[in-house]
Amino acid sequence: MEQTALRPKPMPGQNRREEGGQGPVRRPHAAPRRDRRPRALLLGLGAGTVVLLCGIGLGIVAAVTTGVGGPAGPSRQTAPPVPAAHATAPAAPAPPGATLGVEVADGEKAGAVVVAVHVPGPGYTAGLVRGDIVLQFGAARVDTAADLARAVTRSRPGKAVLLTVRHGSGAYQQLTVTPGLVT
Repeated sequence: MEQTALRPKPMPGQNRREEGGQGPVRRPHAAPRRDRRPRALLLGLGAGTVVLLCGIGLGIVAAVTTGVGGPAGPSRQTAPPVPAAHATAPAAPAPPGATLGVEVADGEKAGAVVVAVHVPGPGYTAGLVRGDIVLQFGAARVDTAADLARAVTRSRPGKAVLLTVRHGSGAYQQLTVTPGLVT
C-alpha cells in the first residue's frame, strides 16, 4: 500500500493490522495494566483504620489528662430515698447572683489574678484587663480567687463597688465596678 497525503504514515507503536484491523492496538511503550482497585481499596481502608484508632487514642489521652474520665451521658447514681416522715418541700431555686464578668486564678502572692475579661461585662466596663491582680473588693480583702468569688456573690447586682487592683506594671488603681446579674 502506498503512502499518500490522504493516507498518512502511522505513528510508531500504532501499526494497524492489515487483517481486518480488529483487536487492541499494541502499545510497546506502555506498561501492562493490572487491576489495581483491590490494592488501592485495601490501602485506603488500612489508612482510614489507622487514622480512626489514632483519633480514639488521642481522645482517651485527652480525657485522662484533663480528668474527665468516664463516658458522656447521664450519671447512673441515684439519690438515696428519703423516708416519708422526713420528706421536705423541694428547695426554692437560688436567686440570681452577681458577676463581674471576669475569670480569675490564685496569684503567687495575695490577690486574685485576672485571667480573662468577658468583653460585654462589668469588669470590662470598669477597666479590668488580663494580668491585673484584684486586692480588695469593697471592704473585703481578696487573698485568693475564692475570696473574690465569695465577695462578688455577697454583693448586690447594680450597686457600685470600689475595687483595688495592681496592674502588671506594678501601679495600683481603684476602679468602680457595678456587678451584673447572672442569667
